[in-house]
Amino acid sequence: MALFMESMDATVVSTALPAIAADIGSTAAALKLSFTAYYVAMAIFVPMSAWLADRLGCRTVLRASMALFILGSIGCAISQSLLTFVLARFIEGIGAAFMAPVARLALFRVTPSEDLVRATSWLTIPPTIAPMLGPPLGGFLTTFVAWQWIFLVNLPLAVAGIVLISRFMREPARLPTRSLDFKGFVLLAISLSSLVFGASLISMPILPTWLTLATITVGGLTGLGYLLHSRRAVDAVLDMSVFREPTFRATTIGTSLMLMGCAALPYLTALMLQLGFGMNAFEAGLLVFSGAIGALAAKFIVAPLFRRLGFRRVMIFSALLSGVGIAFKATLLPATPALLIVVLLFLNGLVRSVYFTGHAVLTVADTAPEQAGHATAIAAVSRPVASALSFALAGGLLGLLSAGGGTNTISDYHLVIALGAALCGSAALAFIFDRRAATR
Repeated sequence: MALFMESMDATVVSTALPAIAADIGSTAAALKLSFTAYYVAMAIFVPMSAWLADRLGCRTVLRASMALFILGSIGCAISQSLLTFVLARFIEGIGAAFMAPVARLALFRVTPSEDLVRATSWLTIPPTIAPMLGPPLGGFLTTFVAWQWIFLVNLPLAVAGIVLISRFMREPARLPTRSLDFKGFVLLAISLSSLVFGASLISMPILPTWLTLATITVGGLTGLGYLLHSRRAVDAVLDMSVFREPTFRATTIGTSLMLMGCAALPYLTALMLQLGFGMNAFEAGLLVFSGAIGALAAKFIVAPLFRRLGFRRVMIFSALLSGVGIAFKATLLPATPALLIVVLLFLNGLVRSVYFTGHAVLTVADTAPEQAGHATAIAAVSRPVASALSFALAGGLLGLLSAGGGTNTISDYHLVIALGAALCGSAALAFIFDRRAATR
């Protein structure tokens, strides 16, 4: 429930932006700030997730984070201005910052190693399906009901999640509680939020260019300051020495490239189908959802696939095939049969699901038990940063191609999608060049 809500919420808003903007007296372009607020909140608070889970317990943190997420969702639904909507999305982002990494950490701590692939393949269903379910659900509710319901549907999911956690989830073993590295937390918070905010501003030219560059520079400098600090700190909030482990290093780098290429794809595809192909939000969302069916189908082949071919080979080929599949999207035209689009999106969803299942396993597969919390937190914090860069690249390039604010053509979308294909395919290089990675 936690992973489903978090993953869907990042995309469900995209098809409803025009309706929300009209209702609260803003513009769709300005509402992109809500994406930024969500990712900034995640970037700030994810580093604390492992420390808080060891201090308070995974069950307590999960229930509290889901309750906080619901408060943000209700805030979004009742918002009457751009400011209140963005603030509510920030609160949602705080809840999301703890839900995903703590859920994964709990799974890894209670699952025997021989069952990890099978358990993880089920764990990755919600975050794989949800981003593809978001556009059709958002399109349906916005077209036929009201946009407020795209946030209110989170309420029964969160209540069910809290009840199920209380009833069935056993508390994983905790590690000895460390003292909070407050200085490191502040440095990371400034660095990651500045990088995410600066990257988002690239696709939203609402501030001077020099201020965007200055924000990114501050993020880079404070990030360097944290790296220096973490070498001396006894209990660094994120232990960067985990990058010395080849499998974790290759997985994190490869997945960051993959997310930079594909995080904005549901949004881009829905936009191309609506503005380029003339479909309404609901029709476009239904086509995009075929990728979710492919992601679900992957769960029935992923365990034997890894067992037969090995992690390294599967990660390389799934990354390359993801790039090839996305490249085919850059050839779609209004005359392309809908069935062909459905098949292509289905296969894309299947291949990417195989990759992300491997990512979820390999994040902690070869790390020491005491570093599992750091590994899951670093993997989790890399997601909003890479996703923000994905939206920044996509939005910035579309803005440049629109010739000063004009309407984007189908060929513009094709070019941006082709760039995403190249980035996804490049994820394979992390495993190709590091032969020690994912050899289990």
